Amino acid sequence: MPNLKVVDMAGKQVGDIVLSDEVFGVEVNAAVLHAAVRAYLMNQRQGTQSTKTRTEVSGGGRKPWRQKGTGRARQGSTRSPQWTHGGIALGPKPRSYRINLNKKTRRLALKSALSDKVATDSMIVVDSIAAEAYKTKTMAAMLQAVGAPGKTLVVLAEQDAKVIASFANIPGVKTAQATQINVYDILNADKLVVAKTAAEKIQEVFA
Repeated sequence: MPNLKVVDMAGKQVGDIVLSDEVFGVEVNAAVLHAAVRAYLMNQRQGTQSTKTRTEVSGGGRKPWRQKGTGRARQGSTRSPQWTHGGIALGPKPRSYRINLNKKTRRLALKSALSDKVATDSMIVVDSIAAEAYKTKTMAAMLQAVGAPGKTLVVLAEQDAKVIASFANIPGVKTAQATQINVYDILNADKLVVAKTAAEKIQEVFA
């Protein structure tokens, strides 16, 4: 079972936590991680892009010149794709990019992502993440103290408006609740900073 040290907001060790092998110690499955990240990114797409075909652009009602005898190529409409202001041939139309993964695959991908962070020493467990006021400076100092100065995902056990707002202005830092974390955010972060209660909740939900 993975055993990580627990630090306070000043970076000092205050204890240890034993993590479940079922969630934080599984074998990393690269294929499942790829599928989960691809599905997440595709599902962010709105799919509202649209172009007009020759039937949808205005104008082009009559034939621009007679069929024969002019020496020019035959043309039927000034709204054909080869004309300026003509329609677009084979252009994009609104569509859904949604990809669905089954529950088993999603859970395995999440466990693989968490296990990867533990295996690479990129997960930091903090005893308690709290803020008495809306203070970005306090949270920035905490990240420096625990060793997570760059791109970081901070996982909380439950929503805390002061903590979330205090992290919001720090570039590269994102917050999430334990029950709402996703594979993309975990892999995209250099460090995973998790409140101790959040780590326990993750184990409770996903074990």
